[in-house]
Amino acid sequence: MIDEIQSKLFNHLKYHIMSGLKTAVNSADHHMGKVHSPIVLVEYGDYECPYCGRAYPLIKRLLHEKGDEFNFVFRNFPLREIHPYAYVSAITAEAAGKQGKFWEMHDLIFENQEKLNPDFLLSLSRILHLDSGQFTKDSASEDVKDKIETDFEGGIRSGVNGTPSFFINGKSLQTYDETYESLLKAILKEASIIQH
Repeated sequence: MIDEIQSKLFNHLKYHIMSGLKTAVNSADHHMGKVHSPIVLVEYGDYECPYCGRAYPLIKRLLHEKGDEFNFVFRNFPLREIHPYAYVSAITAEAAGKQGKFWEMHDLIFENQEKLNPDFLLSLSRILHLDSGQFTKDSASEDVKDKIETDFEGGIRSGVNGTPSFFINGKSLQTYDETYESLLKAILKEASIIQH
C-alpha cells in the first residue's frame, strides 16, 4: 500500500514539476537543420519503437521542407524492458557518430526497424564503410554508454515516459498526434511567437 501511494505521489509530482526540458541542448547532442536557429525541436526516441518508426518520415519531411527554419535534436530513450534491440541500436548509432556517421546510421536503423538484431546492426556499419576496429571499440566504450545514459536520465527528469516525446523550445509538445501537420503547426507557431 505504501509503495502504491509513493508511486502515485511520484507520478503526480513528476507531472507537475517536470513538464519542461531539463537538459539544455548542448554540443554533445546530435543536431540537424539550422543549428543556430531560435526554434529547437528535441525528440526522445527509441529505435525499436513503432511510434518512433512512424514519426521518422515525418521528421525527415519536416527537415526537407523547413530545415532552414529550425534545429532538430535526437536523444536516446531506449525502452529496454519492451524493446530488446533498442539499447544496442542506440549504441550502434552513437558508435557510428564517433566516425561522423550518426545521422546516416540513425536513418538506416529506422528504415530497417523490422530487421533489428545485433548481427544486422553490425552489417550496417559495413554498409557505411566504418572502420570496423574503431566501431567495435567505440561500441564497447564507456563514453558511448554514458551518452545514452545521459540522454535517458535527462528524459526522465523532463517527464518523458514514452516515445517519441517531443519538446519545442524546452516545452513539452502535447499536440503531436502522429501527423506531419501537428509537427509543422508547432514549428510555425513557435516561429510566429519569436517574430512578435
